[in-house]
Amino acid sequence: MIYLSNIRDWLKTLISADFYYIGKLDSKNDKSIGVYQRKNPAPPIKAIGQPSSYEIKPISILIHWNKNADETEKTAYELYKQLTAVSSLDLNNTHVQFINLLQSEPVDVGTDDNGVYERVIEFDIYYERTV
Repeated sequence: MIYLSNIRDWLKTLISADFYYIGKLDSKNDKSIGVYQRKNPAPPIKAIGQPSSYEIKPISILIHWNKNADETEKTAYELYKQLTAVSSLDLNNTHVQFINLLQSEPVDVGTDDNGVYERVIEFDIYYERTV
């Protein structure tokens, strides 16, 4: 099984941020990365006659950066580039088969109430099922 905390810890190896969160950005500090399970997860995978060999973890990453749109965009693209370059990955002793990015680039979601620019990257993690 892969948990949001495993993904958060892995992201720390890909991008340098001041704060990393799962579930909720409590204080909305600048230069923060938030990891969330997407609200519309995939339906359960059911193979005929036997258990499926994989599971899917639907993920959304919020890049809550600063009041500079250009810096926020560049940071989001750097993380996106890192995600596209992943060729081998194990999280929580579970082998990741592949990462399926759902958009062709980080999505601009504007600013928060304090004028901090944000971008979102959504993807699915396909990983080996442990029985």
